[in-house]
Amino acid sequence: MKMRALIVDDDEGIRWILDKVLQEEGVDVVQAGSIAEAKAALADGDFSVTFLDVYLPDGNGMDLLASGLSMPVVMLTAETTFGHAAEAYRMGAMEYLPKPFDLDEVRQLLSRVRPAQKASAPAQKMADGLIIGRSPAMQQMFRTLGRVASSDLTVLITGESGTGKEMVAKTLHERSQRADKAFVAINTAAIPADLLESELFGHEKGSFTGADKMREGRFVQADGGTLFLDEIGDMPLALQAKLLRVLEEGRVQRVGGSESKVVNVRLLAATHQNLNTKIAKGEFREDLYYRLNVIPVQIPPLRDRRDDIPELANFLLEQAVKELGMEQPILLDDAMDLLSRHDWPGNVRELKNVMRRLAVLTPGATITLTDVALALGNVDNHTGEEETLADAVTRCTRQYLHQLGYASATNLHQHLLEQIEPPLLVLALEQCNGNQLKVSEMLGLNRNTVRKLLNKYNINPQYFR
Repeated sequence: MKMRALIVDDDEGIRWILDKVLQEEGVDVVQAGSIAEAKAALADGDFSVTFLDVYLPDGNGMDLLASGLSMPVVMLTAETTFGHAAEAYRMGAMEYLPKPFDLDEVRQLLSRVRPAQKASAPAQKMADGLIIGRSPAMQQMFRTLGRVASSDLTVLITGESGTGKEMVAKTLHERSQRADKAFVAINTAAIPADLLESELFGHEKGSFTGADKMREGRFVQADGGTLFLDEIGDMPLALQAKLLRVLEEGRVQRVGGSESKVVNVRLLAATHQNLNTKIAKGEFREDLYYRLNVIPVQIPPLRDRRDDIPELANFLLEQAVKELGMEQPILLDDAMDLLSRHDWPGNVRELKNVMRRLAVLTPGATITLTDVALALGNVDNHTGEEETLADAVTRCTRQYLHQLGYASATNLHQHLLEQIEPPLLVLALEQCNGNQLKVSEMLGLNRNTVRKLLNKYNINPQYFR
């Protein structure tokens, strides 16, 4: 029997190209530009597959998907967040196809058409924060996450520092059947080795010096929910063996205790290290690695997906100005180009800080190339040449005076001081996580002076906590 496909999209160009490739594959095609037209087509005949846009003039394609379509459904969307992928998969879509799509992907989908299983769990909507990207690597990651989010499978998330591993873990939890239970996160590298076992499994009163009362560990706190072990590669070998036993038996025993307790926890783990290299060096247990690496998810560094930077930068800027209660400035093209060319060794975390800095310090309605260069700490970022701080200040001051006009320059010392103090305060607040006492020590200023300066420049230290 010849295949029939229904294309539901209000974009004529999308319908045309899909129609063309499907007919080349010997598929009969019916087109619809709205939900109403799609319902009429569905009532009039059976289809082998439906290509369904999310946003349509008279409603949301997800609602049509949720109504109980009996054929495989491929969701089409120009959005680039993991949320759309997860929502589509949870509601029973066979596949999630971001626009613009590769026509070879459409052809491959045809070979996979089969009866789709309806998802029983209702969709949840959430803001996916920094999990944004239309690059192929990110879209492939979205597909993987979307398929496993609602399961209890263990996921090992790898990626450089600052790529958003904890954000991915939180999103997996919020998209899972455990979303109404606890999400407990622990950074194993941030806790001394002799205390980490107690943090994970709990301890009895008197089991070690300072244990003045019984305490439940993170596994018990996460019972029924999700436990996220960040920087798992730094866990001591002896503790790795105990963790493996807990994963195999599903039971934990407090330090100094004699009884064990059953726990029901979904485990997510993350590391910026190469665990295979650590295994070869005898620094990580191979059997634990296989326990953790059930579903591997690798987050690409920002420098490997530069096309995502403009969308991510605008999102982070919008997020920052909302928190500050400000009007959103416009990123000029040359400013955005500099952001896109920066290597971002700190990845998304670094970009987030830069956009926050720009939101606080940009004086006008636009963010210029100079604004971005100063926020990055190097106006000549594109040259790659190093310069002294004195040279940088001289050059920037000369450029600023040129823009200001030498003839109109009055009270210049105070004027330049007011240009320098805000970014210095912001940098100190970032380093000190908004702690004013530490900022005053770092700058060598009286705490009251710091408070007055923050009030003068309308900088809220809470924003940096």
